[in-house]
Amino acid sequence: MQKTLFIIILSFIGIPYLSAQQKDSLLFKNGIDNPNILSTHHFGIFSSRIHQNFKIKPPKSTTLSLNSSSGNNFHPFVEVYLPKDPEVRKALSQVIWHNRNFNFINQETTPADYMNIVIDAVIKEFRVGANIPLGKHNELGISLRSYLITKGKYPFSFFTSDETIEWFHSNISGGEDPYGRRYYGLNQVNFKYTDRNGNTLKLEPNDFFISGIEFNHYYYPSLKINSNKNIFISFGNHLGINTAKYNSSIDIGFSASGIKKIFLKNKNEFNIGIGMNLLRKNLINFDDVIDLGNNKFLATVEANIEFTKYTKKGNYHAFGVNYQIQSRYNKLKEADYYKLLGKWQEINGGWQNGFEKLYKALSNWSFIYTYGHSKYKLSLYFKEDFLVNNAPDFQTGISLSFPVF
Repeated sequence: MQKTLFIIILSFIGIPYLSAQQKDSLLFKNGIDNPNILSTHHFGIFSSRIHQNFKIKPPKSTTLSLNSSSGNNFHPFVEVYLPKDPEVRKALSQVIWHNRNFNFINQETTPADYMNIVIDAVIKEFRVGANIPLGKHNELGISLRSYLITKGKYPFSFFTSDETIEWFHSNISGGEDPYGRRYYGLNQVNFKYTDRNGNTLKLEPNDFFISGIEFNHYYYPSLKINSNKNIFISFGNHLGINTAKYNSSIDIGFSASGIKKIFLKNKNEFNIGIGMNLLRKNLINFDDVIDLGNNKFLATVEANIEFTKYTKKGNYHAFGVNYQIQSRYNKLKEADYYKLLGKWQEINGGWQNGFEKLYKALSNWSFIYTYGHSKYKLSLYFKEDFLVNNAPDFQTGISLSFPVF
């Protein structure tokens, strides 16, 4: 199946570019430059999460994009028990989570679901995509994503390595080894998750897999507000085919975006965008799959602001800030009564994050720089998790897009 997917994407890459009508980068600039900044979340990499579209119209020609990301994910080993007895759940809900007592030894007297997780890896994403105009108002996007599980050693993971992050904690902010990376050991892979059904997901160093292919249709309606107030909207339909053995399935989703364009002196501009999307995970499962969160839907809201400065030659430099918040992977009600077990005596904090963060909304900030030219567009970004979700803690990425001739 993976070979078939490669053939499909290569066939789209080979579509001839009929006419390069772009005289300068002003035609290549299309709304907000938003490369694929989806996080390397250890559950998210197995699903087809939606990349928010902040363009104002279809591209003038078929455009190819090449994307690479690197994220440092870290959660110490933690176990969780979810009692099945309603009375036990009610009693535990009256106690703060770290003081809950639960007799989980005997499944007959105190039945409970059980899960455990440990995540320690630098996850690298490699994504190739093609965006194909379908007339004046429609666009088809096709994206193939793959992942490499690494230890994150220098020089291939300079910014996202354990050494860099722990140097930052020790010398700038966070304190010495606040979450136990040094305690458990730097530059290693420990990636294992057992779900509530007893299924186990385990990845080893240098494991590489194609996670799926995504089809995205965007519609750009013509509205009077476009010309009067420089406001643009778009809608998207999304279909994802997940191919990794742990989550062979189909996802569907919908998205909507709005952009306000503000023109400044010397043709410089501000673009302000707001978008939201909703993904229905695992609408169809092809096989037994790992339970990657019992919330069937993932909802995401994004806000993006970008300043663009044009050069005398018509090229441009764009500086953007993106804020994203995604709904939780697990149902919130379980957090009222779960019992977490970990090595809380041995590290300074965060031992519970592996499961606690699955019951909370995940947010992150991305800072994006783009250089636009008539023949290509190059974007660099870094993503920071200020709430210390560690999924990932820190992520960097690079994206190159260009019209296909």
